[in-house]
Amino acid sequence: MFEQTFRNIDDVLRKEAGCASELDYTEQSSWLLFLKYLDTLEHSKAMEAELEGKKYTYLLDPPYRWETWAAPKGKDGKIDHNAAMTGDDLRDFVNQTLFPYLHHFKEKADNAKTLEYKIGEIFGEIKNRIQSGYNLRDIIDHIDELRFGSQVEKHELSHLYEAKIKNMGNAGRNGGEYYTPRPLIRAMVQVVNPKIGETIYDGACGSAGFLCEAFDYLRTKPQLTTRDLKTLQESTFYGIEKKSLAYVIAIMNMILHGIEAPNIAHANTLGMNLNDVQDKDRFDIVLANPPFGGKERKEVQQNFPIKTGETAFLFLQHFIKFLKAGGRGAIVIKNRMPVPTRLLHCSIRRLISIYRRCLIQPAAMVFWRS
Repeated sequence: MFEQTFRNIDDVLRKEAGCASELDYTEQSSWLLFLKYLDTLEHSKAMEAELEGKKYTYLLDPPYRWETWAAPKGKDGKIDHNAAMTGDDLRDFVNQTLFPYLHHFKEKADNAKTLEYKIGEIFGEIKNRIQSGYNLRDIIDHIDELRFGSQVEKHELSHLYEAKIKNMGNAGRNGGEYYTPRPLIRAMVQVVNPKIGETIYDGACGSAGFLCEAFDYLRTKPQLTTRDLKTLQESTFYGIEKKSLAYVIAIMNMILHGIEAPNIAHANTLGMNLNDVQDKDRFDIVLANPPFGGKERKEVQQNFPIKTGETAFLFLQHFIKFLKAGGRGAIVIKNRMPVPTRLLHCSIRRLISIYRRCLIQPAAMVFWRS
């Protein structure tokens, strides 16, 4: 059923003038999926609080909850289309009222790690591209059919969402930057063999494929305690993504895999000055497939001990600096590109080996232990 629902959503988006490719389809379905998920999450927390004799304070005010503006229900449990907005009214509400309200959450949040902050960032960066309020109504009706209640449902939805991300990788417009083949990621995760309690970092996280696979790898460990699960939720996975679309998709991808408030920052990783990095900033494991082939400006290069315009080598320096002593890393870099001698010199003790053959070309994998 879920797969057919996703197909139905894409069929509507293909008729939409504001959406031109698979990238747009994934972007637009992502923000709607997020709001549907948020509604389910809030209701679950409210029920848990009630069972404990407590009162739950909803993040969203009543007019902005999914059940109010998107899917008001009748007594039969189905959407009441007499009460639900559609056409220009729906489009104008989303663009002029809902998005500004949600963006304001960034200012109200206590810190960047909260769900409130993520809501504010997502709706400050993404735009509604669905110009027809009637198409938007059709899509909302399909989204409302999806359920996030059980782990089985989340698991199925996460696989379907991964398939959409994979399609983005074949859609042109640099779509490949959002997707790394999952067999390659799994192999890299197995090589570094993360443990519960270790921190895992991807400074070029794209759609968060490495973090999601590492989470799946760890949560299947036998005899996990409540503390272990809390550690996986709150203090294990960290990422940074520069581009707005990839940032939103990364958040949604991690949520569908089971992480409620992902520690993903929306920033330019290479804008950090490596001289400012302290021990508390470092991670046990680095997993990444950074962009290569790009050129960085002179002022960005000043943040690195080895000056080079090649994006991949700047990222490699960044990852080496952000790895804890005794940590492990696995990174995809461009093949047949000689690494600067000074860079190899400063990291030679950390390099285990460079593999010149892997599942995607042209690429090489760098594995190292500090």
